[in-house]
Amino acid sequence: MLKYLLLSLAIGSLNILPNRAVAISSDRPIDRNTSEVEAKLPSAHPTAYYLYAQKLYQAGRRDDAVFWFYVGQLRYRFHLSANPNLPQDGDPAIFASLNATLGQEINEYAGGDPVTWVAAIDRALKWDLNSPNYFTSKQQFNPKYTAIRTGLMELKQTIQAQAEEIRLQRSKIGLPNRR
Repeated sequence: MLKYLLLSLAIGSLNILPNRAVAISSDRPIDRNTSEVEAKLPSAHPTAYYLYAQKLYQAGRRDDAVFWFYVGQLRYRFHLSANPNLPQDGDPAIFASLNATLGQEINEYAGGDPVTWVAAIDRALKWDLNSPNYFTSKQQFNPKYTAIRTGLMELKQTIQAQAEEIRLQRSKIGLPNRR
């Protein structure tokens, strides 16, 4: 119960309090602290990427939010894969909750333009490959790291292959298509 209370407080204030924290201040404009936050993300718990994506999304920087959401998803999936014995009411539950809430909103937006969506995933894969991960060692858990990246590459290929079907389905249910 305490974990959920702390998560609610962290999400509400956009301050991340787990070990290796990154503060995402809600009282400063997003454009004034992006480089500071982004420099700290490789050391941060994967939740930080989600909260940063949320802040960008709320600031109207939605394409950047999609990119950081997918970086966060890569890093969080990798963290969970590398640590399969984590308590189920901790990180696995937080990950599921973030994907069910923020993930739904960001993916709904991203689906409005499959070309830009694929570009954001490509950018996330490239950033992740070229950036250190001080939270979960890529070298120590390389097979798991590779498997998680492969999963996102497969999602990208599915989006590319089904782009027109995505547009049609969105139109049928009243969601906007941006391109």
